[in-house]
Amino acid sequence: MCRWLAYSGSPVLLEELLYVPANSLVTQSRHSRLGVETTNGDGFGVGWYANAPTPGLFLSTEPAWNDRNLRELAAQTSSGVVFAHVRASTGTAIQQTNCHPFRHGRRLWMHNGLIAAFPLVHRELALAIDPSLYPEIEGSTDSEILFHLALTFGLEQDPPLAVARTVGFVEAIGAKHGVAHPIQMTVATTDGETTWAFRYSSEGRSRSLFHSTDITTLRHQYPDNPTLHSLSPDTRLVVSEPLGDLHGAWREVPESTCLVARGGVEELRPFRPRR
Repeated sequence: MCRWLAYSGSPVLLEELLYVPANSLVTQSRHSRLGVETTNGDGFGVGWYANAPTPGLFLSTEPAWNDRNLRELAAQTSSGVVFAHVRASTGTAIQQTNCHPFRHGRRLWMHNGLIAAFPLVHRELALAIDPSLYPEIEGSTDSEILFHLALTFGLEQDPPLAVARTVGFVEAIGAKHGVAHPIQMTVATTDGETTWAFRYSSEGRSRSLFHSTDITTLRHQYPDNPTLHSLSPDTRLVVSEPLGDLHGAWREVPESTCLVARGGVEELRPFRPRR
């Protein structure tokens, strides 16, 4: 599968997220602790928000640990909202258009997991995408199909409802074709101000997902930790696996949950598909 992180808070250099932590995303691209695959070397992507109308994207089919340009970019670029993803293909081609995050306007989207029996259900899912959105699809992944289904079902107006409708639709099509467990996912999406993250699978055994605890509380616990004191109180991280071993810094996102983070406030809500 894949590993990803979603950051929001005070502007931070990308290298502080991608390289510096003990279990950084680049480290996870080679030695994932909790992923289905240890190695996630089938490309990577970084999305970030600056002053442009749309977020920036850097995508590559190189393994993240081996890309010199990523290290250069990460050392020079800072942002208050960052999405980053390292890919382990579930069967689709290794090409830039299959690398996450995916972008539509100001919105980013990334996914870990799969649509089961995707070649069997691909055509029917694709035909449900709004015709005005269909020309934007550049790659061949189930993740990009999920994104455009969610856009079709109202992602820009109500992300939790749109994702619930998308998952319900995928499960209905999967059931129609006799697929036992149609979807496995952790998904993150943002408009640059609010981040929504989802953990769900049809079999009730979803891929790992964690969120950071309140920075202010951690500062009291670890007064001598300089990293914690350099982050703003509204800092939030959602990650496929913890970036370090600091006790109390990470909490697991429960099964079938939607996490909403905005302005330093986060909320955990039950997530259920809607047919």
